[in-house]
Amino acid sequence: MTVTKEAVATALSAFALPGGGTPVSRDLVRALAVEGGVVRFVLEAPTPDEARALEAVRPAIEAAIRAMPGVVSVSVLTTAPGPGPKSGPKIGGHPTPQAGPQPVPGVARVLLVGSGKGGVGKSTVASNLAVALARAGRRVGLLDADIHGPSQPRMMGVSKRPASPDGHMIVPVEAHGLKLMSLGLMLKPDEAVIWRGPMLMGAMQQMLFQVAWGDLDVLVIDLPPGTGDVQLTLAQKTVLTGALVVSTPQDVALIDARRAIDMFVRLKVPVLGLIENMSTYVCPNCGHEAHPFGHGGVATEAGRLGLPFLGELPLDLSVRLAGDAGTPIAAGDGPAAEAYARLAARLVGDGMA
Repeated sequence: MTVTKEAVATALSAFALPGGGTPVSRDLVRALAVEGGVVRFVLEAPTPDEARALEAVRPAIEAAIRAMPGVVSVSVLTTAPGPGPKSGPKIGGHPTPQAGPQPVPGVARVLLVGSGKGGVGKSTVASNLAVALARAGRRVGLLDADIHGPSQPRMMGVSKRPASPDGHMIVPVEAHGLKLMSLGLMLKPDEAVIWRGPMLMGAMQQMLFQVAWGDLDVLVIDLPPGTGDVQLTLAQKTVLTGALVVSTPQDVALIDARRAIDMFVRLKVPVLGLIENMSTYVCPNCGHEAHPFGHGGVATEAGRLGLPFLGELPLDLSVRLAGDAGTPIAAGDGPAAEAYARLAARLVGDGMA
């Protein structure tokens, strides 16, 4: 016997939940899929507390569906729209309708820092570039758009939960001369964000337009790796100045960088230039210069594509140590800080920031 989505929905309609109702009558069932006897769905609770209560009965729900004729396996995930500031708005609901891209109130320029893949140091570049721009006299905001892997709170040395005095607008935290907003500031340590596309889109919309950014010269947005929902949402919802694409020099990274560039072109987001990260390593003991990931590949690619090459950033242990310690290397002095200062000066001089 072949199991159907309708049969699974009927079974869920008969399953009584603690506190009354069924998963169907309480409108908790999302993304129900049935493929060859494999049943998958999400139970989305209105609040984290209710999601925890659902988690307690999830084994019983799975057992009830598994007992149906034709069912081979069952996978049920419990989730909630997401945490929010105490007495403030919850982050991660479905997006609200919006008539085309809108400017972020008070923000003159919005820069995306992206890459086609993880591991090229994109978040490190974003945080240090934001700090370097602030040191150059710009009024800067930094938005951590890597919803599933927010790292900016650690890199910026911040753990304070953003306030929301009126229960609607969120006040970003401040660090190293700039304003910062990240979902990581609103989570418990090591807590995972298990959200589908619409919830990611809603979260991005809130963190852009429901945060009191104030008057900024530039908002730097640290994108997640790849070419997914967050990038698409930003292009559809927000007036953007353009994107900076970060890559390491080797061919494997450049393949993915090309995909990121293609995405921005197709979304009509101007690509302002390419940055080569981890370009050069200078031995602190002997001064020998090496290129573990190659050298010059990003500059060559920028020339081939007719895009500006914005500069090289070093592979330096001090950059990693500074990020782990919560004080970006660009906040201090030395060769690595100077590299970011040159990049910031280039962007300011060219009118990009």
